[in-house]
Amino acid sequence: QVQLVESGGGLVQPGGSLRLSCAASGSFFNIATMGWYRQAPGKQRELVATITSGGRTNYADSVKGRFTISRDGAKNTVDLQMNSLKPEDTAIYYCNAKWAFGNYWGQGTQVTVSS
Repeated sequence: QVQLVESGGGLVQPGGSLRLSCAASGSFFNIATMGWYRQAPGKQRELVATITSGGRTNYADSVKGRFTISRDGAKNTVDLQMNSLKPEDTAIYYCNAKWAFGNYWGQGTQVTVSS
């Protein structure tokens, strides 16, 4: 059974940092492309960052240079380090796992950037 559980969201001031973590259960982790997506109120869900099983990363232009995605195959986790946060980063952040035979989502974690 596939399970993705996010943690680490919260309230932070502009310019601050947060680290999101996604714990994955299931035998898919080492073959899946893992990703973080976000959805702000009234907007569509959008890609934030992805990392392939080989470690290749891809970022949305809006977060390049501020966010870093990483994965740990021993722990089955994928993290998103978010620095220099802006109010426009406020959204629900979702973990995603995608491979040839599956596409799964976590339940999401709220990130609010506000003074």
